[in-house]
Amino acid sequence: MLRTRTGTRRRSPVAAPAWLFLPAAVGVLVIGLPIAGLAATVPWDRFLGLISSPSSLTALRLSLQTAAAATVIVVVLGVPMAILLARSPGRWVRPVRAVVLVPLVLPPVVGGLALLYTFGRGGIAGARLQALGIDIAFSTAAVVLAQVFVSLPFLVLSLEGALRGMDTRYEAVASTLGARPGRVLRKVTLPMVMPGLVSGVVLAFARSLGEFGATITFAGSLQGRTRTLPLEIYLQRVDDPDAAVALSMVLIVVAVVVVIAIHGRGARPRAQGGRSRRARNKDGTRRDVPGAGGLVRSRLREE
Repeated sequence: MLRTRTGTRRRSPVAAPAWLFLPAAVGVLVIGLPIAGLAATVPWDRFLGLISSPSSLTALRLSLQTAAAATVIVVVLGVPMAILLARSPGRWVRPVRAVVLVPLVLPPVVGGLALLYTFGRGGIAGARLQALGIDIAFSTAAVVLAQVFVSLPFLVLSLEGALRGMDTRYEAVASTLGARPGRVLRKVTLPMVMPGLVSGVVLAFARSLGEFGATITFAGSLQGRTRTLPLEIYLQRVDDPDAAVALSMVLIVVAVVVVIAIHGRGARPRAQGGRSRRARNKDGTRRDVPGAGGLVRSRLREE
């Protein structure tokens, strides 16, 4: 048994069977060896020069700008979607969730074709938009739309899982104290699922940054307008393999940073039941730790 900082007890994890280590080690090698092989191929003496060429910097700048814009749109659309999917009991939840998660299993090039035949010049919505003077296909807006299409499910899935796993007693207490649903959402729900929300945002940004198939199909590869870093790597693969390898290493470094940002923060302790508990301060004296009611009241007072 282990004692946490709040004085509660939790059981020690059960040891895993020894035979699991062999397939786990093989799995690590399947992922790690190609990354190590790519790192060994990078001409490190010319690395900075390869990634700082004008075309590479332009592609990197465009990737960061479009990924940031796509992430903002994903948050605006995905947070309400995740909340409704997690809290609505209707029969419509399952089919809607299936539609939202389709891009996770759909080949990106198929997603690009779907976007092209919908928002392209001859598409269902594209023809009407073009009549209004709005042309989306093969533009920077098309890059952002493609990134939103492939990254939105990551935020919805992460946040919905956090919402389903949270203790709803705190929201119930806030409601009984007279807080309106919007205030309960801002003061209680979102702060409690913030780790899941942050993970979803980071995953959505990383997925947008690495998007290739839907982008090249729907937006094309126009330098300075639609040629993001993955597309630049694809083109450099033939003309300058060393530059392609160096730029690929940049995306791997970004991926590693994303993984550390998500999983390196450690698990946050959750507040327990409705009664106050006894815990010790650093000097050894005892103090009361508020339960659900006290915690919710303190949050509702904050303005």
